[in-house]
Amino acid sequence: MQAVNNEKQLLKLSAEGKEAAFAELFNIYSHKLYGFLLRATGSPEQAEDIIQDIFLRLWKDRENLVNIEQFGGYVYRMAQHRVINAMRRMARETLALEELGKTYPSPIPEVEARLAERDVAATVHLALGQLTPKQKLVYTLSREKGLKHDEIAAFLKISPSTVNNHMIEALRQIRQQLNAAPELLTILAIMIVFLP
Repeated sequence: MQAVNNEKQLLKLSAEGKEAAFAELFNIYSHKLYGFLLRATGSPEQAEDIIQDIFLRLWKDRENLVNIEQFGGYVYRMAQHRVINAMRRMARETLALEELGKTYPSPIPEVEARLAERDVAATVHLALGQLTPKQKLVYTLSREKGLKHDEIAAFLKISPSTVNNHMIEALRQIRQQLNAAPELLTILAIMIVFLP
């Protein structure tokens, strides 16, 4: 009974904007969700991204946290919905890649592939340039240096939930840049299909 009351208190404090309480909720549930999401997706990166997305959404709507009766069940349902959506998206992408395979039956030449790779890298670099310094640092430490979110939090002396928020925003900006250049997404898909 004490754990339930404690969770209610954490939800109440989080709804009031107390980051420490929200970080505690994150620490309690992120590890449990990670195991479920890793089994469901088979991808550590995708599992982490879904957890980040869930907790960012919860933080943005934090004033509603006090209305949640069973927080564990609530976050698991959120995770299930995101897994289902990811699988639907993957199915659509697989069909699109199959269509690309029919359109481009032979591997693209090496020179074109390298140019396309450079264009994609330039677009990502442009997106990184639009991030705040902290978001860019978190992204670099995670994606380029391979640090885990807890390690980044300790290194930067910020909470894990703050690291997650920075990472989600960085990934959102990069996705926006890539979505703004659909031809690059097509090139990237072709590269994934045809290059070793």
